[in-house]
Amino acid sequence: MEKSLLDLLREGGFILYARHGEATVGTDQPYFNFQYCYTQRNLSELGRREAIYYGQMLRYLQIPISPPIVASPFCRTIETAQLAFPNVNVQIEPFWYDIFKLGGNLSTSEQHKILIDLRSVLEIKPPQGTNKMIIAHSFPTGVGLGKISNLGTVIVKPRGQGNGYEIVKQLSLAELADLGSSELK
Repeated sequence: MEKSLLDLLREGGFILYARHGEATVGTDQPYFNFQYCYTQRNLSELGRREAIYYGQMLRYLQIPISPPIVASPFCRTIETAQLAFPNVNVQIEPFWYDIFKLGGNLSTSEQHKILIDLRSVLEIKPPQGTNKMIIAHSFPTGVGLGKISNLGTVIVKPRGQGNGYEIVKQLSLAELADLGSSELK
């Protein structure tokens, strides 16, 4: 019998790449500063509730996440990580800002370099029996991991350094919650 996606996630070996919660407060100013949240778009009240629910759902589903939680340097991604995983260290990695920049006006060579760097990050397998969690940004349509809804998750299977990765599935927050309902039937 084939294992369910939930069973596979419980065994570990995946990277869970999630977009931050709903961010509708403020705007990303042209010369924003990562140290000053008022210069950026921030989580709405709904976005905060989504983040808390997201973490609760992963714990309820017993999906093991290895610390630290990796986040983009934006306040909205850091806050999402802290609300979802309140007792886990959040590691801010500047590389995920490059993913945000993919939505801007980059040259083909700049975009290509970011996607090569992305591939090398997504090839790295997490510690045995766990999954790695990254909270960052959506991608432009047809680029990288593609469009991702608020707290949507792309499940990535790393194949090891130099061997690429596989996108297993993309789940909305509601679809993630539904993973547990199949066990109740």
